[in-house]
Amino acid sequence: MAEPATANKTVKFIITRQDSPESASYNEEFELPYRPNMNVISALMEIQRNPVNTEGKSIAPVCWESNCLEEVCGACSMVINGKPRQACAALIDKLEQPVRIEPMKTFPVVRDLVIDRNRMFNALKRVKAWIPIDGTYDLGPGPRMPEKKRQWAYELSKCMTCGVCLEACPNVNEKTDFIGPAALSQVRLFNAHPTGEMNAEDRLEALMEDGGIEGCGNSQNCVQSCPKGIPLTTSIAEMNKQTTKHMFKRWLGV
Repeated sequence: MAEPATANKTVKFIITRQDSPESASYNEEFELPYRPNMNVISALMEIQRNPVNTEGKSIAPVCWESNCLEEVCGACSMVINGKPRQACAALIDKLEQPVRIEPMKTFPVVRDLVIDRNRMFNALKRVKAWIPIDGTYDLGPGPRMPEKKRQWAYELSKCMTCGVCLEACPNVNEKTDFIGPAALSQVRLFNAHPTGEMNAEDRLEALMEDGGIEGCGNSQNCVQSCPKGIPLTTSIAEMNKQTTKHMFKRWLGV
């Protein structure tokens, strides 16, 4: 019986590794037997089970983050063949070889492909990206959101804080304190909520501070890279309009 054509086929990987936040990065190569329907996460799992590089040396397993494996949690963001994306959705059959895997550079590296996302989470804290209900008493049913508004707000709510839009944005780097497109879009979402709009002015004030909306250079990389197709540039344009109106109202004492 003839063997399948994929029997001797292999997949090569070049992974950028870093042993600690302070140490220098280096590349390590791996070669795995090809299997149909492989994705980058399944390849990393294979390397974890048998951490041997192409030189035949047993090495420490590669560290990375993942959770849902369904492109919902955003944990497995990394740079694959030069493009920031979700590793669980990156199919080997659709990737050029060797597959080059790197951590996102916008965030500090903890180890290998594991990054510190505090910059993004702190930006969400700064703009109060939540609905202020403390749960200590029964508030009763909240006000209903009109269906037309709910439909576009739902698109904004798909954000999984993966950080890909920050990685793609040229204005988010170690030289700036720009909060990034994700936080800007979340301000639009929560300011549209019937309860969240009670704190709308606080969020707009946060966007008008240093590192806020003025940091956007309108490169539009964010909307092109977002794995959920969130209309980030539309949100940024709306926040530009709202902060401008708020600024004039403050000047006029309205």
